[in-house]
Amino acid sequence: MDAVRKRPGMYVQGGTGIDGYHQLLTEIIDNGIDEGLAGFADEIEIVLHAGGAATVTDNGRGIPVDIMKSKGRPAIEVIFSELHAGGKFGQGAYKVSGGLHGVGSTVVNALSTYLDVTVNKHGQLHHVRFEKGVLVQPLEVLGATPGDVKWSTKVSFHPDPAIFKEFDNQFDYTRIRNRLRELAYLTGLKIVIRDERTELHGGEVKEEIFHEKGGIANFARALVTDDSKLLYDQPVVMRGTHAEVEVEVAFIHANTYASDNILTYANMIRTRDGGTPLTGFKTAYTRVLNKYAASKNLIKAGNPVPSGDDLLEGIYCVVSVKVGDPQFESQAKVKLLNSEAQTAVNAIVGEKFAQFLEENPKIGKTIVEKAAEAARARDAARKARDIVRRSNPLENDDLPGKLADCSSQDPAESELFIVEGNSAGGSAKGGRERRFQAILPLRGKILNVEKAELNKILKNAEIRSLIGAIGAGFDGKGEEMRFDLENLRYHKIVIMTDADMDGGHITTLLLTFFFRFMRPVVEQGHLYIAQPPLYKITVGAQTKNNKGVYLFTNEELKEHVAEATKAGKKYEIQRFKGLGEMNADQLWETTMNPETRVLKRVSIDDLIIANEIFDALMGSEVAPRKDFIRENARFAEISV
Repeated sequence: MDAVRKRPGMYVQGGTGIDGYHQLLTEIIDNGIDEGLAGFADEIEIVLHAGGAATVTDNGRGIPVDIMKSKGRPAIEVIFSELHAGGKFGQGAYKVSGGLHGVGSTVVNALSTYLDVTVNKHGQLHHVRFEKGVLVQPLEVLGATPGDVKWSTKVSFHPDPAIFKEFDNQFDYTRIRNRLRELAYLTGLKIVIRDERTELHGGEVKEEIFHEKGGIANFARALVTDDSKLLYDQPVVMRGTHAEVEVEVAFIHANTYASDNILTYANMIRTRDGGTPLTGFKTAYTRVLNKYAASKNLIKAGNPVPSGDDLLEGIYCVVSVKVGDPQFESQAKVKLLNSEAQTAVNAIVGEKFAQFLEENPKIGKTIVEKAAEAARARDAARKARDIVRRSNPLENDDLPGKLADCSSQDPAESELFIVEGNSAGGSAKGGRERRFQAILPLRGKILNVEKAELNKILKNAEIRSLIGAIGAGFDGKGEEMRFDLENLRYHKIVIMTDADMDGGHITTLLLTFFFRFMRPVVEQGHLYIAQPPLYKITVGAQTKNNKGVYLFTNEELKEHVAEATKAGKKYEIQRFKGLGEMNADQLWETTMNPETRVLKRVSIDDLIIANEIFDALMGSEVAPRKDFIRENARFAEISV
């Protein structure tokens, strides 16, 4: 346990930051999910308490409380205090489990200020308590189980703030509920989340229930947020077992340009980099579709033959496998390595998809026609490939905003600031640290890539300058248009726009571009949004030691004004309507100096939510955009 507390990064995904903090809750939730997968539980409840604690209950079998002969101690104490002692190993192990090393419960215990476990078993409530991994209350019987207790295991814990110093010790409700919704689709379990932190929800306790009886088919369907774009009504679903690997696949096609909306799961764990199940699916899918198109003469003579990417354009797919001994690339579990999973997916999709196409020729023709259209678009865009492959793009006079590059050749320390217009660009160039900060001014708003075809996107001057400056290509069509993260010239890409409606729109356009065509930049944590101040308030006379305070919200301004008024002091307020109004020193001090600036890192925790947001904000349908703005416009301000 001491080893876990000294080196938490070796035992928990995300280390001591926000990811590691949430991983503790994930580990406890996964124990309940494992009970559900084994057929012993059908309901899990998660409660977020005020102060940073959380409780997870499930109605499975209950953690064993009997004495382990080999240890001479109750099993419940061993499971939470010894690494590799979980129920997923040895006799009675789960047939399918998301666990990799069996250290989950023990690690959560070690990294928490306290951990309480109560088990409803044999008609009695059994309880143990740990503090910082140390057993302080050995197994005790609290008494007979009350009639209203429906759960079998209850685990309450509080992540230790001494360990998670980088985070503010508050669970992110949205992040957690997105994962729970995902699990509900994949498992069919009833999952309840209740947030008792009433101060976050207008004085109310917030509760949501997820029970997705439609399963994986509804999951694939939910990835498409605009019904009008669907090419057919119901998802294609394929299930089967091959060599003891359970496979479940569902997909549906839409009239979009995306080809990477394929989510893969191994034992309910999202494998972001895919691995063997993804390879198996793509191999079988493209093989079957190519064979079907050829047998039905669906590709006209003289037209380009669809590539693998063309065949996958517009697909929204979920691939889920269950394997007895999952082998992941790392503890982060982003890629499954089991070769038997690839074989199983390949075999089942190959058989079931071929059968589906023969039984549904109309849908088969629709899918092939979509791929043929993608092939024609790729062929038209081929002429533009030099734009994304030029050996030295920064010497091209075509760039709409002149890149002021940094002198450093080390991408790890280099930063690219994408700024709005020449005015802000001038201040940024004057205020930056030239050694590691580059400035790229853009002329106005870039193209909305959510609505545009690929060849039009590649002709846009601002898009070309972004691709050229970043230097890693972009995800277009075919091998000649691939985004390669290894060639990224800057490991921090910062969007820096005015804090007004126009600036917000430009930010959204840029986010849409990165999400659709440079998604690894977002997934690997390289994209940031600068947070320039809205105000500067100086209370009393401005002196060398009283240069004023920069404020980022109206609430902060109100607080400072109230304090100054109460103290009877005069104050002066400066409102920044745009970055161009700041001089170079102010911009450096408030927005660019690594010691004092505030940057928000952009992340994609949930592909469904991300797709919904970008479709709502940037798609062609007006109604979803109005609904989204109405529900989320909590930050609206009046410029003065």
